[in-house]
Amino acid sequence: MSTAQSPEGAGQAEGAGQAEGPARSLARPTEAYLDHLAVERGMSANTLAAYRRDLHRYLWWLHSQGIGEPREVTPRHVTGFLQALGTGADGGHPLSPRSAARTIVAVRGMHRFWTLEQLTETDPAQDVAPPRPAPELPKAIRVDQVSALLDAVPTDTPAGLRDRALLEFLYATGARISEAVGLDVDDVIGAVQPGGASEQDAGPAVVRLFGKGSKERMVPLGSYAAAAIEAWLVRGRPSVSTRSSAGGPALFLNQRGGRLTRQSAWTILKKAAERAEIDADISPHTLRHSFATHLLEGGADVRVVQELLGHASVTTTQVYTLVTADTLREVYAAAHPRAR
Repeated sequence: MSTAQSPEGAGQAEGAGQAEGPARSLARPTEAYLDHLAVERGMSANTLAAYRRDLHRYLWWLHSQGIGEPREVTPRHVTGFLQALGTGADGGHPLSPRSAARTIVAVRGMHRFWTLEQLTETDPAQDVAPPRPAPELPKAIRVDQVSALLDAVPTDTPAGLRDRALLEFLYATGARISEAVGLDVDDVIGAVQPGGASEQDAGPAVVRLFGKGSKERMVPLGSYAAAAIEAWLVRGRPSVSTRSSAGGPALFLNQRGGRLTRQSAWTILKKAAERAEIDADISPHTLRHSFATHLLEGGADVRVVQELLGHASVTTTQVYTLVTADTLREVYAAAHPRAR
């Protein structure tokens, strides 16, 4: 299959209804499903883009099988696509079980939508189960490593004050990096702000986070993070915000006065890890994992951690209990005189 007729090429096209690609009778109902996810389900832009790529790959598979209408798809076609994902037989790169599972979830959702919209009489994907990837335990760093990471950030410049506030914030709240860089100043409630309440009058600081699907949750802000954000708001942000109006109400600004990006936040963390001489592979999500793991190790209820992380299901959060159990076993084996 040539580049013009491959799943990768399809993802770059304006639409999937080109003459040499999947028929418009497949492309249009696919776009209807994506519109449904965006408008009615409130799916985030990043997740929607991933669904679009996965479904375009599926359309090209159907096209290669001679399918031109939704009603022509059978369970055999869906199962064949699942098998092709692992080998690259559809013309795309072979996918891991985890990525293949994500793709099949998108396909199953689309076929369910087509059935509800009466584009098909039956759902050919309803009995096709996505592959079960091996459980991947979250990677957390130790409490002392977190402390070293945070202490490694100098706070004698506006950029340093921002970096310290950002990293303290990520560890204190378990926020996703997209949630952090999307924050506005008014989303932090209770921290001392220029011209605002005095420190004596301000109550316990909390932050308003907007997770997947714009779902809102309130998360407490610990004293260290609150102090770091106050220092950034009072001594750092005012001098940066005057450089440009592009950042508007954003809490975290870049050096030019615009809103900080996820890529810049990742770079800030990597530099801090290098200064702290932490060898572990660290990303912004590492602080989210560490937040959850350390809470559970400290005795927090898993359902409380679920709410703080913004997980829709406690099942997602329970993976952290496996990490905690592993830690307990290691401590037991090292400390108990008759453990071995």
